Amino acid sequence: MRIGRFGADDEPAWVGVVDGGTTYDVREAAAEIGIDLPRGTVDLLATWGWREKVELAVEYAAETGEATYDVESLDRYAPVTDPAKVVCVGLNYADHADEGGFEAPDAPVLFSKFPTALTGPEAAIEWDPALTEAVDYEGELVAVIGDRARNVAPEDALDHVAGYTVGNDVSARDLQLADEQWVRGKSLDTFGPLGPDIVTPEEIPDLGDLDVWTEVNGERLQESNTRHLVFGIDELVSFCSRAFTLEPGDVIYTGTPDGVGYFRDPQVLLEDGDSVTVGVEGVGELHNPCAHTDR
Repeated sequence: MRIGRFGADDEPAWVGVVDGGTTYDVREAAAEIGIDLPRGTVDLLATWGWREKVELAVEYAAETGEATYDVESLDRYAPVTDPAKVVCVGLNYADHADEGGFEAPDAPVLFSKFPTALTGPEAAIEWDPALTEAVDYEGELVAVIGDRARNVAPEDALDHVAGYTVGNDVSARDLQLADEQWVRGKSLDTFGPLGPDIVTPEEIPDLGDLDVWTEVNGERLQESNTRHLVFGIDELVSFCSRAFTLEPGDVIYTGTPDGVGYFRDPQVLLEDGDSVTVGVEGVGELHNPCAHTDR
C-alpha cells in the first residue's frame, strides 16, 4: 500500500492510497461505509486499526468508483506533516563518514530537524543566499512510525514502523559547521523534502538491500545500498525508543551515503535553478527544484 497526501484547487490536503494512476480518498470512501477516518496522516496512524479501516475504504472505492481520482489531476504534498519528532541519523554509512574525515560511530549519532523544515515532492528547496552559501543534498531512506514505541527490542522494532518514504536531508554546511552542532543548518524551512508516498512494509521484499541514489540536474552523485548502513532500521528504532517515546507519524531519516557535494573535489553545492532527485529502490523518487528566496 502506498499512502500519500493530495489536494486540488487549494482545498485542504487529504490522505489517499495510490494504486497505479489512481488515488483513493480514504477519508471520503470510509465515510461512505460508516467508518470515520481523519484527514491528516499523523492522526490516521494514531487511529486504532487504521490499516484494516484503510483497506476496507480502498476496497469500497475500487468496487464503486466513489472517492476515486486520477493521480495526475491532483497536487501532491509531503506524506507526513507536523510530526512530533523528525529524528535524523548522522554518519550511518561508513563511506560517508570517511569522506568527511570521521570514524564510523560505535552508536547511532542522532540530531533533529524542526518539523517546519518538511516539504513535499516537487516543492522548491528555498534559501536566502545572504544567510547560507553552502547548501548540500543528502538522499536517504526515511522510516515513518506507525505504532508507539518505547524501549522496544531490535527484534520487535520494525513492528512499530508504518512504512518508508524517500527523504532529502538538505544541509546548510556553512551554518552547520559554524554552529558546531547541526540543528540550525539542517532546519531551514523546506530543508526536509519527503515523499512522494509512504510505502508499507509488505511492499518491500528486503529492507536491507535497497539501492539509494541522488541526482543533481540529471547527474548521479550518490549511489549506494541500504546493506551498507552502519546501523539497520531495527537498531535505529530500538536505540531511539530507549531514550524517548516514538509516536505515530514520527519520522526517522536513516542517514545518507557518500557522494555529498560539500566533500567533493571540486565541491558541488546546490544553486538557484538546480533540480534534485533522490531515489530509493521500490520506494520511489523524490523530485525538488531549488530556488533562492529573500524570505
